[in-house]
Amino acid sequence: MKTTFTARHFEASADLQQYCRDSVEKLEQFYDRIVMCDIILEPVPDDDAPQQAELIVKVPRKVLTVKEAGTSYEQAIHNAIDIISRQLKRYKEKMHATN
Repeated sequence: MKTTFTARHFEASADLQQYCRDSVEKLEQFYDRIVMCDIILEPVPDDDAPQQAELIVKVPRKVLTVKEAGTSYEQAIHNAIDIISRQLKRYKEKMHATN
């Protein structure tokens, strides 16, 4: 799986980038044919959840996206991973059902 990392309007630390990449790699346990994953982090004008993480996961014949905000980028990416893993499980079940 190819992974791209984008930090908009701020400079992401190496630790944050590695945390995001490690988290995304765990998605392969839910669906092993992920082609590419884009990780986009950016600050948003929200006092309660000022950090936003967006995941764009490309799988054969479909693109799954999720945007989640949190009090930290780690929390936002964690929430996004939870949601995208559920989407991947649903997608995998549909693919097996049609075969």
